[in-house]
Amino acid sequence: MSKKIFISQPMNGRTDEQVLKDRACLIHWAKKKIGEDVEPLETFFDDFGPAAKPLDYLARSIEFLAKADVAVFAPGWQGARGCRIEHQCAADYGIPIMEVSTYGELLNV
Repeated sequence: MSKKIFISQPMNGRTDEQVLKDRACLIHWAKKKIGEDVEPLETFFDDFGPAAKPLDYLARSIEFLAKADVAVFAPGWQGARGCRIEHQCAADYGIPIMEVSTYGELLNV
C-alpha cells in the first residue's frame, strides 16, 4: 500500500506552472526518500472563486493534511504563513514530517 503524502509549498508570487513543476519534483523526491510508492494528496486547489480568501485555501489544506501519512515541506516553507501553520499542525498531531532544504536537493535524487 502506498503512503499518502501531503505537499506543503510556498505559492505566493509563483505561477501555477512553477508551483506544479515544483510539486512534481517534491513527489519524486518523497518517493525516493520513502523508498516506496506514494500517493500525493491533491492540494493544488483551482476551484475557488475570486472572492476566496487565503484562509479558505488553508482550511481545505488542513483537511487533507489530516489524511496524510507523511507531510513533505518544500524549501522556503518557513517564510510562508500557511506552510508554517501546516507544519505546526503536522507536528502537534503526530504526522511525520519530511523537509527539503533546497531546490538543489530535489535534483540530486
